[in-house]
Amino acid sequence: MVLKDDYMKKIFSLLIILSLVLTLSACHKKRPLSSFKVPETFDENKEYNVVFWAKNDSNITQKQIYEDAIASFNTYYPNIHVSLVSYTDYSKIYNDIITNISTNTTPNVCITYPDHVATYKTGENVIIPLDNLINDLRYGLGGEMIKFDSPTKEEVISKFIDECKLEDNQTYALPFMRSTEALYINKDYVESLGYTIPDIVTWDFIFEVADKAIVENDKYNQAQKEADPNNYKENKIIPIIYKSTDNMMIQMIEQKGYGYSTKEGDILMFNDENMEILMDLAPHAKNKAFSTFKISSYPGNTFNRGKCIFGIDSTAGATWMGGNAPLQDIPESERANFETVIRPVPQYDTSNIKMISQGPSLCLFNKDDEGEVMASWLFMEYLLTNNVQIPYSETEGYIPVTTKAQNDPSYIEYLNSGSPDSLTHYQVKIDATKMLLDNINNTFVTPAFNGSVSLRDAAGQLIEEVTRNAKKVNKDYIKDTIYPKVISLYRIGKSGKAKFTTLPKETIILFVIFGLTWAGIITYITIDSIKKYKINKREKK
Repeated sequence: MVLKDDYMKKIFSLLIILSLVLTLSACHKKRPLSSFKVPETFDENKEYNVVFWAKNDSNITQKQIYEDAIASFNTYYPNIHVSLVSYTDYSKIYNDIITNISTNTTPNVCITYPDHVATYKTGENVIIPLDNLINDLRYGLGGEMIKFDSPTKEEVISKFIDECKLEDNQTYALPFMRSTEALYINKDYVESLGYTIPDIVTWDFIFEVADKAIVENDKYNQAQKEADPNNYKENKIIPIIYKSTDNMMIQMIEQKGYGYSTKEGDILMFNDENMEILMDLAPHAKNKAFSTFKISSYPGNTFNRGKCIFGIDSTAGATWMGGNAPLQDIPESERANFETVIRPVPQYDTSNIKMISQGPSLCLFNKDDEGEVMASWLFMEYLLTNNVQIPYSETEGYIPVTTKAQNDPSYIEYLNSGSPDSLTHYQVKIDATKMLLDNINNTFVTPAFNGSVSLRDAAGQLIEEVTRNAKKVNKDYIKDTIYPKVISLYRIGKSGKAKFTTLPKETIILFVIFGLTWAGIITYITIDSIKKYKINKREKK
């Protein structure tokens, strides 16, 4: 019995520890915050600490720009101390925010997307609507009490502000940078196949060129094999590689005018019209003319080797695209020498261009101290000044979100300073930037709601499933296999709603351990009771 008693003590000790952990978690659970109201004054004699979570693509220059911005901002407001936390992945920021909301330990400001903000705002008063702050005559955009040269509301491109409005028509973020997707084309390869690149490229054009490239490459490989079978080495090409298949599907749907979702969160994507898009793609995936990042790796690597004709990627990735790309990570000996040209993403209707608008925004988290919120807001405003907008946009194929920055002489000079192999003035990056500037009015965003992140992922998964299973694809396979699989994978319910339902992994693990511990205790007590009952029964006999 001594062994059993020791065992029971250990179990109960573990239970006590777990109970304490749960109690501590409960003590740190989210307290309801009061809705924020813009204060009459901001106390510049009080010290404030502001935590800023940013994403910089492992780009040292971008991180340095943030650090310089913090130092410069501090000269205007020495009582506001900003701490930078750098991330290399938007999804990591998103997951960490979700985890920290439950304990009121969110940052003050973070780089984000409206899709993410739509989930954050499901918590009570977690995210601050910005309209009152934006319009405040004292501390709003261009406000009279601001110490630095803040852009006015009118100088922030209204289309980009509108992208940060959610279904209640309130503004929950400030645009920080904007990008889109670009079609990067190996001009030499296209012309070698007998084609001329049009100003606006269609889906039919790239698929026709890609299919011909496959045929010609097969002929080349066969001739090489017959000429020297002992030393034959297959020449492998992937004519089209798409980096973000969620954007691909979304843009195709938008260009066709088919259903994706409503702003209230009703899911329309899994319909017969969109099935036709997938059916049209399947033959090109089947003959290996088309592939994706998830299947064939980053498009820039294959594109820069001259083995890909059309690489579709963000304008923010322009410095990785092209034989002379300054940030590419393949050996110099493997790089091909060719001319790279930029076009908007392929279209169905060249008279009605539709292309995705993307790029980071800034959101403001509520806190108990309204002064801390105001300090955070002032820093957010500073990130829209020319001191930040211009140098940051020059790091990649981003564009500033203010006309104040876009019309600045130094930015105009930058746009006219192309160079074939300079990092800052890399011609392909500047061409991608100009392409977006010329097409701002042709960009669009999808509705942001709680669950729109999952729907976006689901859109990309449809492309991935068709590409991987191209030999099986027909309408019945899409309807009976692909659609149900993707709906289940991304938890899109029968009501057509996609909602965020995932608990933070730490919480899930804790509950699992707690449940297993209780199950073990109950099992032990049950078994022990049965044994005692049998012993007592034998003793009575």
